[in-house]
Amino acid sequence: MELKGKKVLVFGAGKSGIGAADLLGAVGACPILYDGKADLDKESVLHKTSGNYELQIYAGELPKEVQDSLDLVVLSPGVPTDLPIVKGFYEQGLPVWGEVELAYETGKGEVLAITGTNGKTTTTALLGKIMKDARESVFVVGNIGTPYTSKALEMKDNTITVAEISSFQLETISKFAPKVSAILNITEDHLNRHHTMAEYIRVKELITSNQGPEDVCVLNYEDEVLCEFGKHIVPKTVYFSSARRLEQGIFLEGDQIILRTKTEEIPVVKTGDLKLLGLHNFENVMAAVAMAYCAGVDMDSIRKSVCEFTAVEHRIEYVTEKNGVAYYNDSKGTNPDAAIKGIQAMNRPTLLIGGGYDKESSYDEWIQAFDGKVRYLVLIGQTKEKIKAAAEKNGFHDIILCEDLKEAVQVCADKANAGDAVLLSPACASWGQFDNYEQRGEMFKEFVRAL
Repeated sequence: MELKGKKVLVFGAGKSGIGAADLLGAVGACPILYDGKADLDKESVLHKTSGNYELQIYAGELPKEVQDSLDLVVLSPGVPTDLPIVKGFYEQGLPVWGEVELAYETGKGEVLAITGTNGKTTTTALLGKIMKDARESVFVVGNIGTPYTSKALEMKDNTITVAEISSFQLETISKFAPKVSAILNITEDHLNRHHTMAEYIRVKELITSNQGPEDVCVLNYEDEVLCEFGKHIVPKTVYFSSARRLEQGIFLEGDQIILRTKTEEIPVVKTGDLKLLGLHNFENVMAAVAMAYCAGVDMDSIRKSVCEFTAVEHRIEYVTEKNGVAYYNDSKGTNPDAAIKGIQAMNRPTLLIGGGYDKESSYDEWIQAFDGKVRYLVLIGQTKEKIKAAAEKNGFHDIILCEDLKEAVQVCADKANAGDAVLLSPACASWGQFDNYEQRGEMFKEFVRAL
């Protein structure tokens, strides 16, 4: 679509919405920013834009005459597609894009895109490093923190865009077609948004919907849904496995990651040479290596980058040691499955801080994964009573309820013995108490360092 002169409503005034409005302004469209919050601070929002174009801002109610004048709607990822106003846009016959679609339509080069319930950020950061070490023009964007729209106009024909794509962003793609895609795993998450597991799976699988037979999708062989999905898709399927040798694909055998093609078996790296801990991270490495190899990067270059890579901030991130107690920030553990991986990575008695915004998850499997490691479960946020009930049902009773994160950190410091770990791994989203998981992680680190 030619965007110049078009009236485009950007729905959502957060980081993604502002990035979309700036991009639309830069290409000569007429952006209109709308947010459902009636008390939106319009001046503050305006200050965050580039300021190089005229921008109308509406909050609360959207006037009918404005809605009737639109050519296109761009939804921020946090806006559900089943809101009455969004359904109204569809009924009006308006094209409804997400910011990923907008960026893809205006950007250049090839895209390598990663989705999945857990591991997206680490895999995206690692693949970003591999590509930056090997190619001249590389951008790492999306759910990892840099809006795709904020970089689209800097892209050239030889650009490689490495994008972390959430299910929220996949709901609104139209032509978005990665050269190489990956779905790392699918476990229960965001059911408050997608309502059923079947719908969540359908949305995740949309990442391959516009790929052609010359493109590639990297999938987890040990995920039953994805193993089956890979048999029926248009792009070439490359599997990774942490549990078995594959005839073709990339797999973990003992302490060695190996890639097998039709013609050769290539030793990639020994797990002991990695700076990442845990089986889940070895899976992330396999996915990133497979994607880079399929994108044409030389294995020697891949190997060097992988061995240099260190853990992502907020994902089982070592903070400091105080009085013999090690503190770890796993604020990125925003669902029970991610938090299970957090506790599995701990190798000492652990005081675990959990709880937050309720995404309608169940917590039984998380509690069952404590495996004798958790001395105290310290709970905060909207879900604290719900998690407490799940813990008690599963026979875990060493539970402390706190008002906020600061109190939780202090309680852990008081209760911990030398040789213990304190782990923030909430199994819940951060909303309600924090703007995002990054802010939650930063505040945890501040409170720990101030002890």
